Amino acid sequence: MDLKDIQELIKFVAKSGATEVDLEIDNIKISIKSPEKKKRGDVDEITTIIQQPTPSIIAAPVVTDTNINSTPEVDENANYITIKSSMIGTFYRSSSPENPSFVNVGDNIKEGDTLCIIEAMKLFNEIESEISGTIVKVLVDDTTPIEFDQPLFLVDPS
Repeated sequence: MDLKDIQELIKFVAKSGATEVDLEIDNIKISIKSPEKKKRGDVDEITTIIQQPTPSIIAAPVVTDTNINSTPEVDENANYITIKSSMIGTFYRSSSPENPSFVNVGDNIKEGDTLCIIEAMKLFNEIESEISGTIVKVLVDDTTPIEFDQPLFLVDPS
């Protein structure tokens, strides 16, 4: 099933008046949900969720040798705080393409500073810092769709 087939299926479901359709073809699950019919002139919104099967993971054998001298790995990000997304939406580093980013790597931030904007359902939500520190890394590209609890920034609180 390709994208064109899925688009035709969505159009068919929209025209049929059905509010929910679940379909499974060749290990691909498609769920189409649409809201109740609106008044004349209102636009119906359709949500489509496509799930592909997750690949099987095969564990590799573990080889242990007591004669090997190794140092334990140290997580270089252990001293940093990760700022995560509080919602699903589209990540924006500035309020418009012409304006500079709210924060860049190396910037000092304090509580209440605006870090980014997340657009969700046509609403633009300013995300403010809950900590003070220095931006170490921006983990998401501008205008990228993001998920709930997705890491956005690394901050050095010291």
